[in-house]
Amino acid sequence: MNESLLRSLTPSVLGILVRRGADFAAAEDAVQDALVEAVRVWPADPPRDPKGWLVTVAWRRFLDATRADVARRRRENVVDEEPTPGPAPAVDDTLQLYFLCAHPSLTPSSAVALTLRAVGGLTTRQIARAYLVPEATMAQRISRAKRAVSAVRFDQPGDVATVLRVLYLVFNEGYSGDVDLAAEAIRLTRQLAAQVDHPEVAGLLALMLLHHARRAARTASDGSLVPLAEQDRGRWDTGTIAEGIGILQTALARDRLGEYQAQAAIAALHADAPSAAETDWVQIVEWYDELARLTDSPVVRLNRAVAVGEADGPRAGLAALAELDDSLPRHSAAAAYLHERDGDLATAARLYAEAARKAADLAERDHLTRQAARLNVRRRR
Repeated sequence: MNESLLRSLTPSVLGILVRRGADFAAAEDAVQDALVEAVRVWPADPPRDPKGWLVTVAWRRFLDATRADVARRRRENVVDEEPTPGPAPAVDDTLQLYFLCAHPSLTPSSAVALTLRAVGGLTTRQIARAYLVPEATMAQRISRAKRAVSAVRFDQPGDVATVLRVLYLVFNEGYSGDVDLAAEAIRLTRQLAAQVDHPEVAGLLALMLLHHARRAARTASDGSLVPLAEQDRGRWDTGTIAEGIGILQTALARDRLGEYQAQAAIAALHADAPSAAETDWVQIVEWYDELARLTDSPVVRLNRAVAVGEADGPRAGLAALAELDDSLPRHSAAAAYLHERDGDLATAARLYAEAARKAADLAERDHLTRQAARLNVRRRR
């Protein structure tokens, strides 16, 4: 069973059902039923037209559910006849669905959560991790969002800012998580950049390209993480870096700075440095100052503390870190790194081990565990 094919077809099938009159929540349920049926049937009897098969089965499930629910019988007056099996229109509805999920009736955070779950393909746990909230809290938020949009028509798409937030989170999960969505996020952001003249759209596209250009060097042959300072820069995609920097420079020239442009500027300084030792950390700290002003994000301030440690020494970085809540994700890892640079190997080893226990994914956990073991070996020598 080709799970990636099912994932790639889901947004288009969902979009077709919505355009034919299904409300979003019912359409999503019908598409999920069709995907389950595909997993059961396709291995023994693969269809010639997978998308057409999914549309037909999902539409049947939607009609069955509609007819069975007395509260929804009014919708039977407007639904079309069941479509006959055959090739489905070759239309990419994904970006349109991102805008439709960002409905004005939802708060931005609820719209983002709903889109990530329904269209982006992320699990509730992954979305909760991105928002730094418990999984149960995020599940309730998504359920409320579904209820809020279940009775509305999608003729008032949401704003660009919400869609950008969704694309940013999808890319981050694809870049560092266990679902490969980074390339899809870049594709959709390119589409958006072609349709919308906005410096933050360009800033997000530049940011994605600059991070994606380094992707091949982020993991070793055994799948272990390779820190930025240790990456083989010869494996970075220089063409993609050049494209990202060019897009960023054009956006910055418009003098409408936003958080994605600021993040892209930081990524560009890393990408432009011939070696880790030649990184312009002073300028990176300045960009983190701008980013903190724009977002007031504790995660940004944590990253800034590490940059301060590089620019002004580890004790300056630890002082900046001390101002932050130590329950922040990766706080222990950042503290471990700065303590190691300051020569306190015992504290660093303890904090690396602590960070490993808190790590969200296996690769990061293994990396931090190895860091702790490495320092413990050094201490015994």
